Amino acid sequence: MTADTSTATEYLNQLTTALSEIDLSRVANWGSRLARLRGEGQRLLVAGNGGSAAEAQHLTAELVGRFRTERSPISALALHAETSSVTAISNDYGYEEVFARQVRAHARPGDIVLLMSGSGRSPNLLRAAEAAREAGAVTWALTGPAPNPLATLVDEAVTVTARSLSTVQECHLVAVHLMCAAVDAAMDAAVTARDASATKAAARDTTATEAAATESVGSTPSAAPPLSSTSSPEPARERRPATARKARPDLVVVGDAFLDHDHLGRVERVASDEPALVVSGGSTHMRPGGAALAAVLTARQGYPVTLVTALGKDAVGDRLRTLLDEARVEVVDLGLDGSTAVKTRIRAAGRTLMMLDEHDVCPPVGREGETALAAARRALTAAGGILVSDYGRGVAAHAGLRAVLAEAARRSPLVWDPHPRGAAPVAHTAVVTPNSREARVIASLAGSDTLSDDVEAARAVWGAWGPVQVALTRHEHGAVLLTDADMPPLVVPTKVAAGRKADPCGAGDFFAGHLAAMLACGRLPSEAVTSAVAAASAYVAAGGPRSLEHSPEDPPDDDSAMTGPATGPMTGLSSGGPAAAAHGAVELADAVRARGGTVVAAGGCFDLLHIGHIQLLEQARRLGDCLIVCLNSDDSLSRLKGPSRPIVPAAQRALVLEALASVDAVLVFDEDTPEAAIRALRPSVWVKGGDYSGMEIPENELVSSLGGRTVVVPFVAGWSTSSLIESARTR
Repeated sequence: MTADTSTATEYLNQLTTALSEIDLSRVANWGSRLARLRGEGQRLLVAGNGGSAAEAQHLTAELVGRFRTERSPISALALHAETSSVTAISNDYGYEEVFARQVRAHARPGDIVLLMSGSGRSPNLLRAAEAAREAGAVTWALTGPAPNPLATLVDEAVTVTARSLSTVQECHLVAVHLMCAAVDAAMDAAVTARDASATKAAARDTTATEAAATESVGSTPSAAPPLSSTSSPEPARERRPATARKARPDLVVVGDAFLDHDHLGRVERVASDEPALVVSGGSTHMRPGGAALAAVLTARQGYPVTLVTALGKDAVGDRLRTLLDEARVEVVDLGLDGSTAVKTRIRAAGRTLMMLDEHDVCPPVGREGETALAAARRALTAAGGILVSDYGRGVAAHAGLRAVLAEAARRSPLVWDPHPRGAAPVAHTAVVTPNSREARVIASLAGSDTLSDDVEAARAVWGAWGPVQVALTRHEHGAVLLTDADMPPLVVPTKVAAGRKADPCGAGDFFAGHLAAMLACGRLPSEAVTSAVAAASAYVAAGGPRSLEHSPEDPPDDDSAMTGPATGPMTGLSSGGPAAAAHGAVELADAVRARGGTVVAAGGCFDLLHIGHIQLLEQARRLGDCLIVCLNSDDSLSRLKGPSRPIVPAAQRALVLEALASVDAVLVFDEDTPEAAIRALRPSVWVKGGDYSGMEIPENELVSSLGGRTVVVPFVAGWSTSSLIESARTR
């Protein structure tokens, strides 16, 4: 077999596997319901980007025309094909509104809006889904691997599990043809039924006429039933309830549990006979460890939690069960053929001096057999969200449990917190959450804890386990969310409180548990990761595992950890005004680079400064040692936005930006794109706002060629300069 033949065979194998997993019953059901649009007076609106746009237009052509058999046309519109509307809306409102505004114009209650996306993360399609639901339309989606934001937003979704976007799109085309075949079959059946009904009605009329002729002339005719517009009710439509997701969904944590001992003492001398620290006095505290700690931390956030784990029949296992019961965590015990593990940390002066693992050999899991596995299946089937907290001791590798997890992951978001010695995630896992070191071990990469190396490690994990979203935690630096190996990542920075010797133990467990909870509540992955970074930072600032020694306060609202990134003094250079006065933008970049610092740059018009701009710049500044803003000149902005812009001249926009503590310098450029500015600055990090998440970024190739990295940071939804200007005009 040649290399070319091998490649083709592998490609076809992937396509065959992906096609075999398509929900054919739902596709056929969609076709039957599309066939009813003709009689009910509704229409189909379809939208997509790129290849998905072509397939959406393919569907509307088949419905308005014909697929195989002659039939009546069905009203179907491809929103992206209206080029004048697309360009006008994009110019006036931004491309993210290009479909939403058309949906608001055209969609009526009962219409069907079908959105097609390989990734399921395109902002313009997400906004269109929201607009369709507001209009009372039925919302469907054809997407890539689940779960994804678009599949979560719509009433019904058909998802395709495949690593390649081309394979996803080919499966979508097959789904389009299957829908059209189902339309033809349903309409043929309807015609046949009507003909049969007409034949029966004619026969009944003939019989009734003959019977009437035989009745006596004096008989009294029965009264005719009154006519009513409600005598033939519309068929019921499937709609997802507005309250489909519980505010506090049931969560299931799966993984290895052990008992943690923390001995807190003090060090005042070194041993006289060898160079060893002497720990004296202090106290020992016991708490749940591993997956048990993840379960307790998640339960303390106010969620009902069940822990699926394996415990030994020993005093340690009994103690752990008691601690879990006190934390109101339900336990499904698969059983451990051996003793429950114990880990001991010896700490002094806010530092861990030594860790003792008393059970390095992992005993077999599954002593309780099928009864316990059935209980685990019931818990996972009812779960709103799932966290697998794998500590490499056998629970996540249990074959029977993995099959149950893979099935549950089709219904609910599953977060997999991996271990270098642990098992690979099951199919349909939504997000994996390795830390920097774990990711490098999993991907067999060398490197340091720099942002660039962490992004490469996340890409390598995606390559090994994809398609799966990778939320790589960066210790005190926050997290990186990679949703597609070919797209720039979302970087969520954080900041450790100054002067505090924080104990980070359990921060990864807290992050993963909070992330699973947010996904279960219906949050987008970018929102969930942003919230989890803030929540884990607050956990560490509150004392980390020491916080378990106190009674928890009332659980916060779901949004409590999503109020934005931490604020406070920045490291590196001082505020923008003095820095910009002392150095030009290029000189500043050269000076920072010369001393080994990280140059961060961001670009934009910043015509009317708003909270979205402020948050973007603050987060960008935390990614390095200086932030330089590349600002469109007045002529550049006019060419980009039209003759009515700018509202504020470039000189004034630059002064306002330089007054921000997050901005160290401003470089005004006159070209249509910041290409020349980027070449002059050579930034290590080029930052774009979260509205570019899942989209191609034009500057990415140039930044990469200069040795830099393009990233995306979270944004504040609902804010844009164009919308502010439109609002002002309306008022």
